Amino acid sequence: MARATTIKSGMFRVMLGSGSAPITYAAPCGFTQRSLTLTKNLEEVNIPDCDDPDKVDWIGRDATSLSMEVSGEGVLAEESVEEWLDAAESTDSVPVKIELEFPTKTITWTGYMHVESMEMGAANGGRATNNVSMQSDGEMTRVVT
Repeated sequence: MARATTIKSGMFRVMLGSGSAPITYAAPCGFTQRSLTLTKNLEEVNIPDCDDPDKVDWIGRDATSLSMEVSGEGVLAEESVEEWLDAAESTDSVPVKIELEFPTKTITWTGYMHVESMEMGAANGGRATNNVSMQSDGEMTRVVT
């Protein structure tokens, strides 16, 4: 049995882009956890049996839309707090790049996302934290290199 090739968290990058052309991307400091969720919305339709109309229908499903959500949490870092606030306060979506860097390939998605929520918090005696959730705004283009 072959052992799986895995990556560490530093090879899973969520980067915000500059608003000017050419767009440059950088991973804001502070995330200690990040996640990527791909969603496919489906429409259901009953498919009858033409030979036996009394037979119970099977459900057919058709894809109607795709969506991507990125969330991250970690410490509230001075180095990136204004980037996150600017993106959260923007009425427009912001350029985003997500990278998964494996030893033999890198999977990259680029596109625009809205910062859906940004939650900052702190417990007595603890570090201030930052939790961010972003939703895609249109197509996120995937490239494998």
